Parts: sequence; C-alpha cells; structure tokens
Amino acid sequence: MTEIRHRVVETNGIRMHVAEAGEGPLVIMCHGFPESWYSWRHQLVALADAGYHAVAPDMRGYGQTDQPEPIEHYTLLHLVGDIVGVLDALGAPTAVIAGHDWGAPVAWHAALLRPDRFRAVIGLSVPYRPRGTTRPTTVMPQTDDAIFYQLYFQEPGVAEAELERDPHATIRRTLFWGSGDSPRPAAAIGSGDVGMVRRGHGFLGTHEAPATLPAWITETDVDFYANEFKRSGFRGGLNWYRNIDRNWELLAPWTGAVVMVPALYVAGDRDLVLAFKGMERLLPALKQFVPNLRETIILPGCGHWTQQERAAEVNAAMLKFLRGL
Repeated sequence: MTEIRHRVVETNGIRMHVAEAGEGPLVIMCHGFPESWYSWRHQLVALADAGYHAVAPDMRGYGQTDQPEPIEHYTLLHLVGDIVGVLDALGAPTAVIAGHDWGAPVAWHAALLRPDRFRAVIGLSVPYRPRGTTRPTTVMPQTDDAIFYQLYFQEPGVAEAELERDPHATIRRTLFWGSGDSPRPAAAIGSGDVGMVRRGHGFLGTHEAPATLPAWITETDVDFYANEFKRSGFRGGLNWYRNIDRNWELLAPWTGAVVMVPALYVAGDRDLVLAFKGMERLLPALKQFVPNLRETIILPGCGHWTQQERAAEVNAAMLKFLRGL
C-alpha cells in the first residue's frame, strides 16, 4: 500500500496542512467546496505509484489549514499565492497543478498568473472562464421564489447556520445530490435552470439524504468529511464565494489574457456546472482561451464529484496527460 504522509507547511502567512505521496515531478491538487485534501485520495496513490510526487493541501479555510478571520483574505490572489508558497516550501521550482470545483479556478489562475511556476494545468468540472465585462453577482439568476446558490452564500452566517446544523447530513446530501447517481433529470449544457435556492428553503432544500450511498463513496468517507467540518465549520469555504466580485476587480489587469501552458479539462455530463448559464458558448470556445488545451474529456453518467465518482478514468486521463508533457 502506498503511504499518504501528512505535514504542515508555512505559506503566504498561513500554516497549510498537506497530504502527499510518492517522489518525483510535483503534481499539486486543489480541492473545492465542501471538501478537503481527502477528495484526491485516489489520485494521490495512483500518481505516486506512477512516479510522481502527488500533493493535496487542505485549502485556505479548510480542514487543518489556517482559517484567517477577514473575508477579504480569501481572494483568488491569496489562493494562488498559497500554492506558490507550497512550491517554495517543498523546494520545487515548478509543478503541474490540478483543481476541482473551486480548486479549478485556483489552478487555471495559477497557470495564467505564474506560468513560470506551473508548467501545466488540469481542470476538473469547472473550465477556465475568462474575466467578463460585468460584476459577476449582478448577472447571477434570481426570481421572486429563488436565488442562485452563490448569491445565497453571500450573507455571512446564513449558510453557515444551515450547513453546520448537522455536518454529517449536509455532506451526505450534498455529495449524493451533486453526483451522477442522483435522481434529478439531466440538464442541458448552458440551460441555466440549476443551482437555484428556493427562498426560505436553504441550500439543501428538500433533498433527503439517500438511504444507501452510491458505490463511489462510503460511510467512512462521509464520516471523514463530516468530522473535518465539525471541527472547522463551513465559514472558510463559504468565504471563497464572498470574494467573487472582489476577484473580478483584482483580475482586471489580466482581462483578455489566455492560459498558455498545456492543459486538460475533464467533466461529467451530469455535472450541474455544465448547465450554468453561458457554458453552451464557453465549452466549444475553450481553446480560444486555453490555446494549448490538449484534450476535453466528458465522462458519461458522471456528476460533479469527478475524481471521486470516476477515479479510474480520471487517474488514467491525468497520467496520460502528464506523460505527454
């Protein structure tokens, strides 16, 4: 069995917990919401066995990593800076960076801002989205009855109170309903009719926890995540959403810039992210913004939790891409 090791490194003014395995060229993997380093458990082992030094941090605000108090300390510039600091702490001049969900924008922007340090990028679920012309929250959908979940997350304390009431149920319900195994109907790419929170019903809505979990996740896995959030709370992760407009302001100097390093994009055809407004235009045009995009892989039947739902396929795709660099 390949051993997953743990340590804490100093980076960008915080202490960051990292899980790592193997030796060789560095591959650093950034998780999303509401997750932890643990979402990369299958990739840590597979990459290590293939001769890579695989590293998955608890990102800023999560797990055993520090959780700064100010909301404005969770911008994309902080998050990319954290990972640059991890490379420095590990003594690595360069790395390949991978990211899933919120970790994907971190990975894409690390490659955009520091191509000298990040020699290639792998995005799971969330494609690179170039900076738009309008403040993001002003164009997020809302109706008399419902608002987009990222708007629901804006008010400090509201989502925390809901999600922290029962972290175990929160994780169980979120993982199931976001997955390809949930009974919800498939949504067309770019249809925009996803991610809405009914006013008064909260993020979890009326979705019940499944009686039995899908094959890709175990009770032990759910317990691990739930215990992490019982200790840390959800505030750190939610603060990433509270900087969406601030990120747009800070990234103004890079308007029109493209990601030049070699790239791979992988998503599931049942991932709700693909149904977000504008994806029907972005996905076919992705190579304009990422000219060295080597491949786009859409996994049939896969939902949002790409590297957990389809560990074998994601491992194979990552290793093929890495060997081709």
